[in-house]
Amino acid sequence: MSKIIAVNSGSSTLKWKLYSYPDEKVIAKGMVDRLGLSDSVFEVKYNGEKTSKVGDIPDHITAVNMMLEKLLDMDIIKSYDEITGIGHRVVAGGNLFKDSAVVTPKVIQEIKELAEFAPLHNPGQAAGIEAFEKILPDVPQVAVFDTSFHQTMDPVNYLYSLPYEYYEKYGVRKFGAHGTSHRYVSSAAAKYLNKPLKDLKIISCHLGSGASIDAIDGGKSIDTSMGFTPLAGITMSTRSGDIDASLVAYLMQKLKIIDPQEMITILNNKSGLLGISGVSPDMRDLIATKDDNKRSKLAIDIFINRIVKYIGSYIALLKGTDVILFTAGMGEGNPWIRELVIDSFNYMGIKINKETNENGKGIRKISTDDSTVDVLVVPTDEELMIVRDVVRLTK
Repeated sequence: MSKIIAVNSGSSTLKWKLYSYPDEKVIAKGMVDRLGLSDSVFEVKYNGEKTSKVGDIPDHITAVNMMLEKLLDMDIIKSYDEITGIGHRVVAGGNLFKDSAVVTPKVIQEIKELAEFAPLHNPGQAAGIEAFEKILPDVPQVAVFDTSFHQTMDPVNYLYSLPYEYYEKYGVRKFGAHGTSHRYVSSAAAKYLNKPLKDLKIISCHLGSGASIDAIDGGKSIDTSMGFTPLAGITMSTRSGDIDASLVAYLMQKLKIIDPQEMITILNNKSGLLGISGVSPDMRDLIATKDDNKRSKLAIDIFINRIVKYIGSYIALLKGTDVILFTAGMGEGNPWIRELVIDSFNYMGIKINKETNENGKGIRKISTDDSTVDVLVVPTDEELMIVRDVVRLTK
């Protein structure tokens, strides 16, 4: 039985899961936090036990070396020969990558060049790929892009109403994000319903700290709420979601901000649920304080409002829908939020089943038997999708 590693590298983190294949079981997982900083945290979980260590880990190569040596020391693997593939999450694939790609020197260079679209992500992910390549040069690697699933969008949905030459010269367009998650859960929903994915119109709600809504027809992304960057779309934990672009210039003038990046930081890190409520970016905290703090309740109401607007527009775009699904941390874990969203569509005959919505685990149907649309909770598994792409592309 072969073993495949799914990796999510950042500038200061390296998260991984080791899968056995073909049974697709997670054998071990771990992470390095504060990578390149003092007091780095190294952690491995195996057989229900956690091993951790604090110390300086200066770079990705050191982190990967430590991880692989730990796999040997803990007898999780007998030798590196058991590792048959490595898959990496990469945020931005731009217009270059319409699918996941087997890593080559050219692919690594292109990932680095695409860093202007994801400066906080692509450089660290390229560093992670290079670290594994240095230590395991003979093991095939695959880059799995968050944006590639959305490359099936039509220009009418991905182009902005700007001078067309900005798209031609600078690649200005909607790229979306969470593509690996939306791809996984839409396929899982079709399998659960025992219906061909090609016959289904699905609206996928990935509701986590970052959140996006995706319209999927026949397994292909038709439109998605995130835009040129993950800042656009619905209200998120600390991100503003959609705003009037003129407001940026107005606020920069009022706040005496000269550097546009300072304004982008406010929109990314100080807005959303946190900015509206003044309490917390965590929905659980807002629910706990909503009866005593009107801004907490307002933040919840705005969050629901923006989700409902996107779902409604995608129902129109798809000319109807067969499935609405919820995934990611909040989407999977918060029945009250799911109920608030679906109750907005009772007029269409879409109805929530309170019992299955509030109870149960794993993938399940949470709509009533007479509901006009199937509503599902589908736990996402982006790492498994990465593993499957490694197998698909490296055979």
